[in-house]
Amino acid sequence: MKEHISVLKRMKEKISDVKDKNLQEELNKILEELHGAVSDVYDTAIHDKKTGLYNNYFFETVLEMETHKASRGEQKLSVYMADIDFFKRLNDSYGHIEADKLLLRLANLIKKQIRMSDVAARFGGEEFIILFPKTGLDKAIEFAYRLRTLVKNDPIFKRHSLTISAGLTEYKPLDTPEKIMRRVDSALYKSKEQGRDRFIVIK
Repeated sequence: MKEHISVLKRMKEKISDVKDKNLQEELNKILEELHGAVSDVYDTAIHDKKTGLYNNYFFETVLEMETHKASRGEQKLSVYMADIDFFKRLNDSYGHIEADKLLLRLANLIKKQIRMSDVAARFGGEEFIILFPKTGLDKAIEFAYRLRTLVKNDPIFKRHSLTISAGLTEYKPLDTPEKIMRRVDSALYKSKEQGRDRFIVIK
């Protein structure tokens, strides 16, 4: 996207050199339409269709950048991964349409709780992952408590007896994105193993 903006800027500069004002105006209109079309394509490419959250590819790209910043000592970094408990059972009982509504509902709960700087993505199936830049584990844990409570108290989730399990971790010196992902995935697995409807922290 940065390359696209750079090209757009250069094209605008060239158009400004056109002496015919009518032609200049027409070229600017075409350029704006092109910019809008490319922006729409980019937006579609980085978002998950069902939830409106970012997709896994975009999340991994940002995680790599933020891990690099953390490795230079510029910031803290925490990662949260959640999974809807017994979601397959609901999928089998009510079908994909109803299940998709619940995925969207959880996504909307997440959107309302995160900051502009946080990156929330649908990781796959019923799994969600959130990157908290410039955030220590204490603040990420506060979020985990808050979201778990919201899900437990949500009337739609309660009707289906649905809860979430989650895992949390934070950046450690010499971490790579792969190490962070393995750790947060392991934390989520442990929360499932220990009875679900909880979150586990692995430092």
